[in-house]
Amino acid sequence: MKLLIVEDELRLAEAIGQIMKEQHYQTDLVYDGKDGLRFALSGDYDVIILDVMLPGENGFQIVEKLREARIQTPILMLTARDSVSDKVTGLDKGADDYMTKPFVPEELLARIRALSRRQGEVIVEEMTFADLKLNLSANDLSCGTKSIHLSYKEFEVLRILMSSLGKITSKDTLINRVWGSGSDAEDNNVEAYISFLRKKFHYLGSKAEITTVRKVGYRLEEGR
Repeated sequence: MKLLIVEDELRLAEAIGQIMKEQHYQTDLVYDGKDGLRFALSGDYDVIILDVMLPGENGFQIVEKLREARIQTPILMLTARDSVSDKVTGLDKGADDYMTKPFVPEELLARIRALSRRQGEVIVEEMTFADLKLNLSANDLSCGTKSIHLSYKEFEVLRILMSSLGKITSKDTLINRVWGSGSDAEDNNVEAYISFLRKKFHYLGSKAEITTVRKVGYRLEEGR
């Protein structure tokens, strides 16, 4: 799936881009309205994530011009504005969905999947490693015939590890991605959830292991 993100807040745009990269989505990042409109007019995207307050052209103008040009790409408007009138304006201009900042990544991903389904896109709902299967819509982890439900943070930690196969994921990365960069979470919070996941692996009888790379982070490996 190919996405266009039009967002003038650089850090937020890059954060959304990283979330999409972890889902193996191809992503183009654009930081102003004029370039956003130019990219979107190509019709080369499955979903467009569009901020309202942009330099050059605002989000409402972009949506209107795209629909006038008969570009029917699903558009998710992402903005700090949460008034009903703004939402109505965006939807009336031709947007398909509307989210307000701040948002949680799993809701953003769920909305993107829903918009893609309307276009007939087949969305991967499962990640696998060794003998494990992680259901991305139900937060269930299974191995063979056994299955167990993961809490939100357990799910996010494991999803990040599964998205980084062959690489080491640092504790700082997990804290920033799961708890948020402004949280007061510390290393021991990460260690606790890694322990929870290891216990669930054991319960399921999985050969997969979360190994600790001292002073660096964690990595998924397939045990014997």
